[in-house]
Amino acid sequence: MSPNSPEAVPAAEPRTGRGRRPAAVVRAEALAAAGELLLLEGVAGFTLEKVALRSGVSRVTLYKYWPSRGALALDGYLYQTQDRLSFRDTGDITHDLVHVISAWTGLLADPAQRRAFTQLIGAAQSDPELAAAFDSHYFGPRRREALELLATAVDRKQLRAGIDLPTVVDMLWGACYHRLLLPNLTGTLTESFVATLVDTVLQGIASGPSNPNPP
Repeated sequence: MSPNSPEAVPAAEPRTGRGRRPAAVVRAEALAAAGELLLLEGVAGFTLEKVALRSGVSRVTLYKYWPSRGALALDGYLYQTQDRLSFRDTGDITHDLVHVISAWTGLLADPAQRRAFTQLIGAAQSDPELAAAFDSHYFGPRRREALELLATAVDRKQLRAGIDLPTVVDMLWGACYHRLLLPNLTGTLTESFVATLVDTVLQGIASGPSNPNPP
């Protein structure tokens, strides 16, 4: 039996007897428990009751901070992965894009991580609170960081001025989502693919001397 299957999930012991805790501690314990539960059971097995049991945080308190189980599941997932998905600017736009996209696709190479993320995307189609949380906590902030990274590269004249940067972001990450969400292509979402993707896109938008004799 797979350790990630619902049948293999160990029973969690209630965490009790610790008295009143600071709000930041309560939130952190709830998020840690939510992330653990999501990776173990997936979206289908994720409930506020199970998070409350694992964390010792009451359902009332969970609803105080998160409007739906989907929103809590997403925040728990991001709590588990945030340190691995950070952007960085080393001055080499090719290296920085390959680094941040490969960090994400490398995380999704783990079946439990991939299952959790793709199921969250699917659940967001019918959960307005989860969709809003995705936009405000994940897609929105990461898109802004990607745009800032590309804009800085334009300022350094590494990329052509006048490029539609949101479209560049869609080209880079959209190609990865295409492979992630189509089952027959998931296995091709490799570091080699990411390097080729970034190189291909950047060749098309790189800064360089204009052609005096265009075709």
